[in-house]
Amino acid sequence: MSIVLKNLAIASQTHLIYRALSTSTAVCSKQWRVQHGLSLNRNAEGVLTDTPDFTYLDGRPTPLLQKQKKRILRQREFASKIVELCSEIDFAKERHNYLQAAKEDERKSIIANRLKPKGTALKAKK
Repeated sequence: MSIVLKNLAIASQTHLIYRALSTSTAVCSKQWRVQHGLSLNRNAEGVLTDTPDFTYLDGRPTPLLQKQKKRILRQREFASKIVELCSEIDFAKERHNYLQAAKEDERKSIIANRLKPKGTALKAKK
């Protein structure tokens, strides 16, 4: 009985070692997909996920699937968020330019309002 248990323990340990040292092509393909600018998951986008499962022969549009609806809504949310953040960035840039121009105008007005030479100093300057 103990010999059988020992053999089972050895077999399970070799299985664990085999699984720990095995490399699958999935890991390599993920690295390849990332290097080529593709998504990690091949099923995330493409012809099979973006196109309908069937079409009507009379040309009617096919209804969207649940996941397609979710994906469309999520992409719309992303687009609206991007537009909102871009408008905030544009506002910040315009405000910064406005503040810089206001500082420059204030500096010029201070220089223009300085005391001016009078009398002989004014004649000597011309």
